[in-house]
Amino acid sequence: MFNRNRGIRRMAAFASISSLVAGCGVLSSDSSDEQGPIIVGTTSAPSTLDPAASWDSSWELFRNIYQTLLSYPSGATTPQPDAAESCKFTDSSNRTYSCTLRAGLKFSDGDTLDAKAVKHSIDRIGKINVNGGPAGLLGSLDRVQALGDREIVFHLNKPDATFPFVLATPAMSIVDPDEYPAGSLRKGDTIVGSGPYTLKAYSDDKAELVKNGDYDGYAKRKNDAVTIRYFKESAPMVQGLKDGSLDVAFRGLGADDIVTLDKEQNDSDFQLFDGSGTEISYLVFNPKDPWAGKLAVRKAIAQIVDRGAIAHKVYKDTVEPLYSMVPKGLTGHTTGFFDDYGNPSVAKAKKILQDAGITQTVPLTLWYTTDRYGSATKAEFEELKAQLEDSGLFEITLKSRPWKTYVTGYQNGEYPVFGRGWFPDFPDADNFISPFVGDQNALGTPYPQPEITGTLLPRSRRQSDRANVVKDFEEAQQIITDDARLLPLWQGRQYVAANDDISGGETALDPSTIMMMGELYRKTSW
Repeated sequence: MFNRNRGIRRMAAFASISSLVAGCGVLSSDSSDEQGPIIVGTTSAPSTLDPAASWDSSWELFRNIYQTLLSYPSGATTPQPDAAESCKFTDSSNRTYSCTLRAGLKFSDGDTLDAKAVKHSIDRIGKINVNGGPAGLLGSLDRVQALGDREIVFHLNKPDATFPFVLATPAMSIVDPDEYPAGSLRKGDTIVGSGPYTLKAYSDDKAELVKNGDYDGYAKRKNDAVTIRYFKESAPMVQGLKDGSLDVAFRGLGADDIVTLDKEQNDSDFQLFDGSGTEISYLVFNPKDPWAGKLAVRKAIAQIVDRGAIAHKVYKDTVEPLYSMVPKGLTGHTTGFFDDYGNPSVAKAKKILQDAGITQTVPLTLWYTTDRYGSATKAEFEELKAQLEDSGLFEITLKSRPWKTYVTGYQNGEYPVFGRGWFPDFPDADNFISPFVGDQNALGTPYPQPEITGTLLPRSRRQSDRANVVKDFEEAQQIITDDARLLPLWQGRQYVAANDDISGGETALDPSTIMMMGELYRKTSW
């Protein structure tokens, strides 16, 4: 069992310690080119290079290469100006939001970044309207207005106190109108942005980032270059950390690797940072499938699944069982699936099916992706298969695909049941409800739920004080529990492993757990 309290470094604690040490001048950063780029490993490769197509962890790359009006400087928990000089609601009803750009902004190709470019960037998201893409984030947006060169006004069709958080997501990255068509996605392996870094080169297994000399924003980059290497499995990534070919390993670290790194770090040349996280894993049921579309089948699965066994046997207690789509730690979190189903029970599941007239063994195909959420995903789905088949009520077939083709499959409605993970767009319960409901959502699988989309979410978005939205989100979570269209499995933590000569790993994650590469640097003196 993983003993998280034994010796692992805490991200939050180390952030404050690092600040004190750096303030005393004991540590210094040196971004000279002679040391070469910092090499970061991850199993989370982008599915696209165009922000209008992405509502997934392609955002990790986008945050570092594109720029948004608002973003999260290190230590911030609410959006702060980045490309914008200032932003605010200009009315009391949270329906008009205005931003003023910094003066003299440019894209990496030298073109001017002005209010028209911002309007173009936001408008094309809705116009292209990629299935499963970020258009679903803009449900409250009526129109964008460019006033002169530097002022942008967002007119909302309803009050939405979360709109600044939406603008801070990498989906709202500002793109060059001359390079990114208004009505179609940009092709190719290059990026024109205005973020902290430019993309020097890109391939399926690597992205080379170099400091953007024209960048004007909040980021204080502590290195000149970062190379991100994309791995399909955790093991070679961890081996790269141990043999020195990687400086940092993040996202996709397997449970066994985390346990091993924790045991070895005191006697090795690397460090492991542990931070609270809001990553979740869940199952999606396709309502058009003849079996997954039956409520009784979904409820029977919810009654059988043993989350504790998954967390312990597969993930070595590096994750926690989750009983709601809203993770623990966020305002409004409930435990609806535990309250309604209690402990796993085959007898109760059998009765659910029998009461619905289902007496035969239910055949289902469960799909998972091989290279997005870490190498333990396969073992997780094998455990799910074993649990369901051991009940005698289900016959399970497992199938898998790499992420890029996996996305196409679920967007086309090919999978009866499929696994997804979610890293938050922003740290609010809204972002664990709204992306998954409605005809246009992040799942590419329509989930019409008018009570949530028409009443609860709009009402909650009128509240600037998020402490006042608890009741609305409790009701929304209960509806999702009753429908069982989504089945939460576990909530993760965030782990960053780094060689001992690297600093910044403890402060590099923003509130949506995206790594800000500019926070990483090499230690040059002690």
